[in-house]
Amino acid sequence: MQSNLYATQKNLPQPTVVVATHNTHKVEEIQAILSPHLPGVQFVSARELDAPEAKENGTTFVENSVIKAEAVAKICGEVTIADDSGLEVEALHGAPGIFSARWAGKHGDDVANRELLLAQLQDCEPEQRKARFACAAVAIAPIGDAVAVTEYMDGHIITEERGQGGFGYDPIFVVGGETRTNAELTADEKDSISHRGKAFRALAPYVAKMLGVTYVP
Repeated sequence: MQSNLYATQKNLPQPTVVVATHNTHKVEEIQAILSPHLPGVQFVSARELDAPEAKENGTTFVENSVIKAEAVAKICGEVTIADDSGLEVEALHGAPGIFSARWAGKHGDDVANRELLLAQLQDCEPEQRKARFACAAVAIAPIGDAVAVTEYMDGHIITEERGQGGFGYDPIFVVGGETRTNAELTADEKDSISHRGKAFRALAPYVAKMLGVTYVP
């Protein structure tokens, strides 16, 4: 891959990490998590590079994150990161899982996804509403090195939405030890305990090594 050539053609700042997603909320969240540990590194989304979104046809979160990262890395030749995450509900035997973003049928329809999930759990007792968020994050270097980590956020599903922040299932999920939903937490509070925050913080030293920059613990 011609990393320097691509960066020059696209006027990319260096050092740069490409985030293999078109989801603006996710890019902002990942950048907020990683920036303190990778000072001076710029984050660019796949959307900004006109890179198409890969078909997520894996059977696990790790497989899907690798598929997304590899597809974009082959195009841009830059260090590329991606994640696949979702909600696993105990009463639904781990569903919606890898289908979390399209649980109601249309990809990315957060409102419909939440409404369907709440309807499916309406007859469940509190102890049956245990759930966890899972996140598999991966980093791929132009030379082919790859690292993947998986982290979790345990909690439960409430009976109605609360809060205006976050995205996805955040308004109906309460993490263990909290009374507020993820959507009622500040961005910093959520990032400090979230599945995505844990996964990308664990990935940060490897990204720094791939870029040849200093990692800040």
